[in-house]
Amino acid sequence: MSWQTQQRALFLPLAVLVLVLLVAAAAPYQANAQPASPAEPTAADDDDTCADPSLDGACRNVPKALRLKLIAIPTILVASIIGVCLPLFSRAVPALRPDRNLFVIVKAFASGVILATGYMHVLPDSFSNLTSPCLPRKPWADFSFTTFVAMLAALFTLMVDSLMLTFYNRRKGGNTTSSSGRRTGAAVADHESPAHDGHHWHSHGHGHGHGHGGIVVAGDKPEDEEESTKVQLRRNRVVVQVLEMGIIVHSVVIGLGMGASQNVCTIRPLVAAMCFHQLFEGMGLGGCILQAEYGAKMKAGLVFFFSTTTPFGIALGLALTKVYRENSPTALIVVGLLNAASAGLLHYMALVELLAADFMGPKLQGSVRLQLLSFLAVLLGAGGMSIMAKWA
Repeated sequence: MSWQTQQRALFLPLAVLVLVLLVAAAAPYQANAQPASPAEPTAADDDDTCADPSLDGACRNVPKALRLKLIAIPTILVASIIGVCLPLFSRAVPALRPDRNLFVIVKAFASGVILATGYMHVLPDSFSNLTSPCLPRKPWADFSFTTFVAMLAALFTLMVDSLMLTFYNRRKGGNTTSSSGRRTGAAVADHESPAHDGHHWHSHGHGHGHGHGGIVVAGDKPEDEEESTKVQLRRNRVVVQVLEMGIIVHSVVIGLGMGASQNVCTIRPLVAAMCFHQLFEGMGLGGCILQAEYGAKMKAGLVFFFSTTTPFGIALGLALTKVYRENSPTALIVVGLLNAASAGLLHYMALVELLAADFMGPKLQGSVRLQLLSFLAVLLGAGGMSIMAKWA
């Protein structure tokens, strides 16, 4: 199977995932298309907490909210495109090429942004949804569904990550035996070895490998080093696919929420916060796309999905404004579970595939100064996104 065929095979599920998420997220709004009659008040109508927030409040202004949302669609779209495309054009700037220290620092900043997105934006939203007083106490108040689903999502991401890498290696002959007498698939474990001279090394990367005294040494032969490079490239491509899925889940949910809301006090700061959010999150994804070395068509497809998912979610929310009720039980459950799954996926990708892989790799392990600068960049990225959690 050619690499182009494999690209299409991975790109199709990504497109299907977007459609499934949009349908799933829109389902609760459709389910509430028939509002309760004024003559037949329900328990939720008697409870101010669970009442439809669009029925009252000084912040409700339908025309102004519509203008803000129409401004938000192109603004967030442009911010997303700029963010994800900046790393892709960084090769034109010598200091920002992937082999330079500045690129490592910028990538660490973007990884911190993705980490904070999961912990400070997505996970709290899921807790808020699934612990809402508008839901029945049993089973939602008796069990921590948010953390449970996030844990399962992280484990599922690990399984998908591992199986996709196995698929790539088999298709590319990664399980064949090299002239040195061992399977070249072992390059998964030792592609990040900081030395090739037989010294002890310990690598935490995408395959946690241990080697002592030359028992497992990477790069003994040129063909082994070449195979190791190919394996790393395949891993980078798996990372991009999985990370894009997690970001899309979050983007669909937040776009629908913004598009269906009529609260001007909520939308106004959210537009600015989402622009910065998409800008920095796009930089993290763009850096991964750059390292994956995709062709022009695949890059364009990934940029398109990332850039348009949130604006399209806002547009879909606009279409569902008349039937939207954010405190309905169905909406709370669907959105809460989607957020929990997205949080688990983003946590795994940020910590394991991005931060751990870089900090335990040879480049950062070989320079304490670069490590400290990268740590500072991670803290700045995570701290900035944490502050933005106040509005988005």
